[in-house]
Amino acid sequence: MANHVPERTFQYQSSLPPLPVPSLESSLSKYLDAVHPFASEKEFEATVDIVRKFQEGVGKELHEKLLQRAKAQRNWLEEWWLNAAYLEVRIPSQLYVNFAGPGAYVEHYWPAAEGTQLQRASISTWHTLQYWVMLRTETLPPQKAGNTALDMDQFRMLYCTCKVPGLKKDSIYNYFKTESEGHCPSHLVVLCRGRFFTFDALFDGKVLTPPELLRQLTYVKDCCEGQPEGEGVSALTSLERTSWAKAREYLISIDSHNEIILETIQSSLFVLCLDESKPYPTAENYTNLTREALTGDPTVRWGDKSYNSIVFSDGTIGSICDHAPYDAMVLVSMCWYLDQQIKAAEGQWKGPDIVRHIPPPKELVFTVDEKVRSDISHAKQQYLESSRDLQLVCYAFTAFGKAAIRERKLHPDTFVQLAMQLAYYKMHRKPGSCYETAMTRKFYHGRTETMRPCTKEAVNWCKAMLDPACDVNTKRKAMLLAFDKHNKLMAEAQEGNGFDRHLLGLYLISQEEGRSTPELFLDPLYVKSGGGGNFTLSSSLVGYTTILGAVAPMVQHGYGFFYRIRDDRIVISVTSWKSCRQTDAASLFNNFSSSLHEILHLATTSQL
Repeated sequence: MANHVPERTFQYQSSLPPLPVPSLESSLSKYLDAVHPFASEKEFEATVDIVRKFQEGVGKELHEKLLQRAKAQRNWLEEWWLNAAYLEVRIPSQLYVNFAGPGAYVEHYWPAAEGTQLQRASISTWHTLQYWVMLRTETLPPQKAGNTALDMDQFRMLYCTCKVPGLKKDSIYNYFKTESEGHCPSHLVVLCRGRFFTFDALFDGKVLTPPELLRQLTYVKDCCEGQPEGEGVSALTSLERTSWAKAREYLISIDSHNEIILETIQSSLFVLCLDESKPYPTAENYTNLTREALTGDPTVRWGDKSYNSIVFSDGTIGSICDHAPYDAMVLVSMCWYLDQQIKAAEGQWKGPDIVRHIPPPKELVFTVDEKVRSDISHAKQQYLESSRDLQLVCYAFTAFGKAAIRERKLHPDTFVQLAMQLAYYKMHRKPGSCYETAMTRKFYHGRTETMRPCTKEAVNWCKAMLDPACDVNTKRKAMLLAFDKHNKLMAEAQEGNGFDRHLLGLYLISQEEGRSTPELFLDPLYVKSGGGGNFTLSSSLVGYTTILGAVAPMVQHGYGFFYRIRDDRIVISVTSWKSCRQTDAASLFNNFSSSLHEILHLATTSQL
C-alpha cells in the first residue's frame, strides 16, 4: 500500500476556481425581492422602474466591464472589497470594525481564578505558537466543505500581520512566510500597563516552553509592578484613521527610533496583552468578559494588529482582532484548536520544567513629547466616550440547542436567524434589514457574500405569529416557507450567487470611471433595505464550537448579533448603542429567547 501523504495547508490554492460573476438579470431580480419587505406598493413600483432602466442601460455597460475584469483576475472582488470595506474606511477600527471575543476555556478548565494570569498566558501562548508552526510547516490540514477544498489564504494573515494607517487609505503589512518561502519573524510583543516589551518566541530554533514563557512574562510583570504607567502610545490606534496616520507620522518625525519600534510591533507574531481588569465570567454570562475584550483598556492592545491575545488578571482570556486581513473564521479555527488542546491537557503543562538561558525581554520605549501626549489623551477620551455608549450582552440560552432543532429536521442556523427576525419584529413592529455572513471560500481568495435573512416569507411569518386570529397550521406553513427561502438564499450566496457584492462591483466601476452615481444606488429603498452597509441587524453564525465573538452594530439604530450553536445551548452576543433610544440589546436578547421557544413549540405541536 502506498504511503499516505498528508495534505499540505496551502496545496489546493492553485486549483481553486475563480470567483464567478452572477448574471445581471438574476442579481437584479434578487435585489427586487430583497427590497420588497421595506416598500409600500407605490415605492416598490418606482424601484422596479429604476431597476428596469438600470438593467437596459448603464447597468448593462457596467456589467460588461465587470466581466472583462473577471477575465483578468482570479478574484475580481478581492482588492475592491479590501479597499471599500476596510482600508478606505475612516472611522476608528477599534470598536467600530474590529471583532473581539471571549476565550472558550472558561467552559471547562479555566474558570476565573486569581493568581493564574501569567501561568495561563504561558500555556495559551505556547499552543498559539504551535498553531503558527503548523502554518509555517504547512501541516495544518486544509479546511473543506464536504469534499470541496476551501481557500486557506486568510490563514497567512493570522500571524505577523498589521494594518498601518494612511491619510486616505490604510495598508496591510504581512510578514508571514511558510518555511519553504523563507524567514518569518518570530518575536512577540507584550503590552503591560501602557508599556511595550518584546522577546523572541524561539531560542536555538525551538519554541519556548510554557515554563520559559512564564519566565519572560514574569520579568515583564515585575518591571511594571509598582512603577508608574507607561505613556500608552497604543491608544493612538483607536483614533479615526486619518488622525492616527498624522499622529503616527509625527511620532516618526520626532525620533527615527520610534519607527523601528512600530516596525517591531507590526511584524511581531501577535500581541499579548496583560490586562488588569477582572471580568469574572460565569458559564452562562459572558457579558463582562466580552465587553472587556471589545471595549477594554486601549493602552494594552494594538488595535491594528491581526491578533491581540488578552489575558485578564483573573486568569480569563479574550481577544481582539483587526478585521481587514481576515474574517472571524480564521480566529475561530485557531481558538477552537487552543480550546481542544487545553482541554486535553486539563489546563496544565505536562512537559519538562527546565528553563534554558534565554535573554530577558527588551523594553521598547517610544520617544514622546507634549504633542504626542496630547494626541494620546485625546484618543483615550474619544475611545472612552464611544465605548461607554456601547451596550453589550452576552448570554447562554440553555433551554435547548442544536440537538433539539435537528430532531425536528430544521436547520439550526436558519432557526436562530428566524428567531432573531421575530424578536426584532416584536420589539419594533416592522421588518429589520439584516446582514448574515455567507462564506465564499470555495473560490480563490473568497471571503464573504451578504445573505439577507429579512425575506418576504420571514416577514409574512412574523405577522402570522403576532396575529391572534391566525391558527397553528397557518403559522407552521408560513414558518416552513420562511425556512425554505432562507436555506435557498444561503446556498446560493455560498456558491457566489448572491447579489450584494455584484452590485458593489457595478457601483465601484461607475466610480472608477468618474460617472455620476447610477440612480439604483440613490433610491431611498436601496439604503432602507440595507444597501451600502446600512443593515439594522448585522449578524453572523460564529460556528458550532465553543468560540464566540462580538462586533459593534453597523448603524446607529442597529444591532450587532453574533451567536454560536452547541448541542445543548445557543450562546449569543448582542450589541446596540445606548445613545439610540429605539434599540436595546438586553430586550432584543429577551425577545429572542422567547422566540426560540415559540419556534420550537410550533415545530413540535404541529407534528402531532
